[in-house]
Amino acid sequence: MSYRIGFDVGGTFTDFVLQLPAGELITAKRLTTYPDPSEACLAGLDALLASAGVAWRDVAQAVHGTTLGSNVVIERKARGVGLLTTRGFRDVLLIGREKRYQVYDLQIEKPRPLVPRRLIGEVTERVLADGSVRTPLDEADARRAIRALAERGVTTLAICLLHAYLNPLHERRLAALVAEEAPHVTVTLSHDVSPTFREYERTSTTVVNAYVMTAVRAYLRGLGTALAERGYRGRLFVMQSSGGVATADAMERYPVRMIESGPAAGALMAAAYGELTGHRDLIAFDMGGTTAKLALIENGQPGTTTAFELHRVHGAVGSGLPMNIQALDLVEIGAGGGSIARAQLGVVAVGPESASSTPGPVCYARGGMEPTVTDANLVLGYLNPDYFAGGSLRLDADAARHAMATRVAQPLGLSVEDAAWGVHAIVNTNMELATRIVSIERGRDPRDLTFIAFGGSRRCRRDGGDRPARGRGEVRRRAHVGAPARRARPARAHPDVRRDGRAGDRRRARQRAGDHRHHRTLGRRALCRPGLRADRARCGRTARRRGARAHPRGLRRDLRRALWLCQSHGAGRDGHVEARRRRWRAARRAREGDERRARRRAQGPATRVVSRDARVDRMRRLRSLRARAGLATGRPGHRGGARVDVGAAAGDVGDGR
Repeated sequence: MSYRIGFDVGGTFTDFVLQLPAGELITAKRLTTYPDPSEACLAGLDALLASAGVAWRDVAQAVHGTTLGSNVVIERKARGVGLLTTRGFRDVLLIGREKRYQVYDLQIEKPRPLVPRRLIGEVTERVLADGSVRTPLDEADARRAIRALAERGVTTLAICLLHAYLNPLHERRLAALVAEEAPHVTVTLSHDVSPTFREYERTSTTVVNAYVMTAVRAYLRGLGTALAERGYRGRLFVMQSSGGVATADAMERYPVRMIESGPAAGALMAAAYGELTGHRDLIAFDMGGTTAKLALIENGQPGTTTAFELHRVHGAVGSGLPMNIQALDLVEIGAGGGSIARAQLGVVAVGPESASSTPGPVCYARGGMEPTVTDANLVLGYLNPDYFAGGSLRLDADAARHAMATRVAQPLGLSVEDAAWGVHAIVNTNMELATRIVSIERGRDPRDLTFIAFGGSRRCRRDGGDRPARGRGEVRRRAHVGAPARRARPARAHPDVRRDGRAGDRRRARQRAGDHRHHRTLGRRALCRPGLRADRARCGRTARRRGARAHPRGLRRDLRRALWLCQSHGAGRDGHVEARRRRWRAARRAREGDERRARRRAQGPATRVVSRDARVDRMRRLRSLRARAGLATGRPGHRGGARVDVGAAAGDVGDGR
């Protein structure tokens, strides 16, 4: 008999699941251990297999997911990371892109580079854009730069030379020189990690790979050795950011590809459960201990991207750390159950720093001193101190209140409850903004999407129940979930999945029929939804205020146009209708452009080129004519004056008439 195990390392909790040959799932949960997360993985797996009576030799496959890499980058925990680049390109990471992600924000802050400038070295070499070598590599200069970085404490070195994706000869030679001059330094080459153009994105991807390599490699190697010692005969697989799996050996070399492995697995799970329940369009929300991740799933498939950005500022495009990797299109914010709350500049601030599991939130009684989101939820009564994480933890409510009072409430002159509510409100607002990013800003109405929430530190019920892994999430349509349904969570997922699947199929069939009728006509049958009827009435009032009542044909035209615009941005219009409208507009613009260019070719040059002497003579005659007519004299090129095109020098074509 063969069994499969899966385990996910989060910033605060590690979750486990065992799949039996019959398909039944057994789950477990425990706190993540630091600095070596593999300790919690091994202890949890041993306990899970022992409780099920399964031997390690019977396990056929082990799949692992983790947010360790992204947490290391977000919290800036790595040390000893350096960069070696072409001379003259030392500040690529610091400059980034000139485009501002918030144009009118005077207090804008670019993401802090992962490598400080003092740990960035330069070497003399130059490869041109066609791959040819303009300046050969100066090996003596390269050896000096390598030794200088090693003396400053660099243990992991990212090498990113100009146009190395076309000709990696110099990068390979530099790797050999590093092995000679500093054998203890681990090397990451840009042409292996990101063989594509755009220097900033390629450099950033290479640096992120080097930044997380030490932490990822240490615990993957230790984990694989420990599994083999326990009798596991298979290979360890690791989830990638793209949603696929790869061996642990490959991920040791390219850890940047698993930077979002845990959230990617969650998004795939949400898509699978959406298929079972009949909801193919949904928002997947993963509430973790350190970060919260969201993904938009359309037509049963999560979106993908090759220009992934980690840790965006308020979700703004261009504000995060760019990486050229194949990844599921996720929005991640530094707000989780372990995010630290503090008083800053007279207001409540939360995250992105996290208490993790060591020492953890104050209420865990593990030595934590900084209040967190979990402490705020405990103060507000959202958590049961006697039953948390399946009963494995008992929370200290008094310690949480004391930390919230001393660190947040007293500096701001607030009560403990108000301070806790402020922390709670800020985190919820950040998550709401992230939800808008993956829905409204991508042209989707959240009311038409199903919301599925999961994660180790998602919002628990008032009784504090927190079931890990598969039992953590519920699939419900937002508008149909009332207060009783939110309070009562079903004990098992399978009956709800089967029931919601049949109801979802019928509901989607009715929606498709209503949309089809709407697409064909603007008559009464088309406006079969309450939202569309309200839009029609509102648009009618708008058209009448414009004065179209006296013209019935104009009223119908204005009403149709207002209704079209209103529905295309919200109530009742599906994404494919809006896409068809955009294609129609693009075709119209192209057709109009062709017509304009044809008219210009037929008419010839629109202006004449006149010389300076001719312009002076013309202005004199114009002033004389204006004086005779009693008109004010205007300046050339302005209203009231003559419009003269600036042309060539004196003696060129033009007679001034």
